[in-house]
Amino acid sequence: MDWDKLKTFHAAAEAGSLTRAAEALHLSQSAVSRQISALETELGVKLFHRHARGLITTEPGRLLFEATQEIAAKIAFAEAQVQDSRDEPTGVLRVTAPTALGAIWLAPRLARFHEAFPLIRVRLLLADHELDIANLEADVAIRPWPATQNDLIQRKLMDVSQHLYASPVYLARRGTPEGPGDLDRHAMIAYGPRHLAPIPNLNWHLVLGREKGAKPREAVIEANTINGIMKATEAGLGLSGLPDYVARENEKLTRVLPEIDGPKFEVYFVYPEELKGSRRVTAFREFMIEEVKRWLG
Repeated sequence: MDWDKLKTFHAAAEAGSLTRAAEALHLSQSAVSRQISALETELGVKLFHRHARGLITTEPGRLLFEATQEIAAKIAFAEAQVQDSRDEPTGVLRVTAPTALGAIWLAPRLARFHEAFPLIRVRLLLADHELDIANLEADVAIRPWPATQNDLIQRKLMDVSQHLYASPVYLARRGTPEGPGDLDRHAMIAYGPRHLAPIPNLNWHLVLGREKGAKPREAVIEANTINGIMKATEAGLGLSGLPDYVARENEKLTRVLPEIDGPKFEVYFVYPEELKGSRRVTAFREFMIEEVKRWLG
């Protein structure tokens, strides 16, 4: 079978859309459609059900997608090895991170990395779900949770504290709490659905100052991303407990009850065992270690 057709099929199955597959492959949508139709004719089976909402693989399509995933992973590893055979670190480095950690803390620091390693092109993949690092959906992950897959190498980067934050506008309107007992008179912003929070004890402020086992305070608004919580806090909707990496350098937020620390959690640098000798990964790992030292002061 022609790999170009298989690559097009793989992109369409992965994206669930001809349009998104065309964008990923830098082809026209009609070219993607023609290649998939030619592959279906060649194999004598239908690979997709086409719906208004996108593409759904048929059973033969699902089996073929499983095979192309293995092929794509092997090609990605081969490309990585070729890139890392050069004297100077070069090539694309795909880095995945949760949306808030990646966009607010990591992205602004990448200018220094580019200055130090101009031949490495970072592709930042922000997702609050876990990409499959073992199958090289990304080369490196920066995560506020430990690795859950086998054959991965992880290094703890830092401990992150959480604190209470509010906007100056909110505090001017509602007053500044002087102790945990005052929080019952304030509006709370929380993560929801709470059982899906990417960080343990993200809603710790809802029980702060209450007896163990007491019912948590009700939130006036919930958001399903930390970035959403931060934006709601900036808008003056209430108080929130936020990781310091999204709030400490935010001029639109004020730390409340600064003597009280929320629960800490760990952030990890994760990559597949096959890339442990990669110059790109090593360069980025050492850069991240130095950036953490700089940030923690």
